Amino acid sequence: MMKIAVFFVGEVQDAGFNASALAGAEAAAVEGLAEISIISGVRYDHDAIGARLAEVVPEVGGLVFVGGQGNIATPEIAARYPDKKFAIVQGEKTAANLTSYDVLQEESAFLAGALAARLTQSGTVGHLSGHRVPPGLKGRAAFVAGVRHANPDIQVLTGFCGTQDDSSVTKTWAAAEIAAGADIIFTMLNNARPGAIEACREGRARQIGNALDWVDVNPEVFIASAIARIDLGVKGAITDMVAGIVPDTIAHLGLADGDFVSLSMGDEVPVATKEYIARLAQDIRNGTCTVPNTYDGPEFQP
Repeated sequence: MMKIAVFFVGEVQDAGFNASALAGAEAAAVEGLAEISIISGVRYDHDAIGARLAEVVPEVGGLVFVGGQGNIATPEIAARYPDKKFAIVQGEKTAANLTSYDVLQEESAFLAGALAARLTQSGTVGHLSGHRVPPGLKGRAAFVAGVRHANPDIQVLTGFCGTQDDSSVTKTWAAAEIAAGADIIFTMLNNARPGAIEACREGRARQIGNALDWVDVNPEVFIASAIARIDLGVKGAITDMVAGIVPDTIAHLGLADGDFVSLSMGDEVPVATKEYIARLAQDIRNGTCTVPNTYDGPEFQP
């Protein structure tokens, strides 16, 4: 049986992308697709990532790197080990022995922006993320575009606070956006989400989560959640790796490809608004609505 390492930056139980990815790795192990080892707790630092990869790769036949942080380190290690197989989930690099799988979280982020524009009472909404990695940047761009698609008059406060895991920082940023007028904030965070939740409770603002279904977890705070099935991306990467399949282009996994992304909405969202979001999702599926992945507008600072 092939030995495959699934590599995480940060902790796996992060209530976000890593947790979803871990579920995919565990499902692959339960199904007996491969002998799976989990590598986690690696610092968000290029040298630390490279050093840990150098330790792990000689012991396995393949490695799946979870997160956009792998776009630099994984091609380097793949070039050093041409006889082994590599994949990046949420990546954008390919090589003879490397492929990338990109769950199009930006599509659900676009829907989240459209919903925020429809629901805001103040005319101002917020976005808060941590690290400036490609998936986070594309998600931010899509959220802002979704807001503008639904109502170009809505103001968007957007920022990257520099951490996915420090709740004291995210509380400060979220509170600042609320103080500046945002009554709905779209958060792309991991372990640091509790800080934003606390700020929303104190500031009487609502939040749109990401990755997991936060409406199901905390409907009091979360009006919606931009779900991204990273678990399906990880399991697909492992399945292809075992089968010897190495796509020569990035495997994009979005609304048009199955249940990879969606927008969960709370019971209080009006039926007409839910129907509007459903039509918008269909427009994305059939290609009549294009989701931008770049943003060059102003940045919010607390």
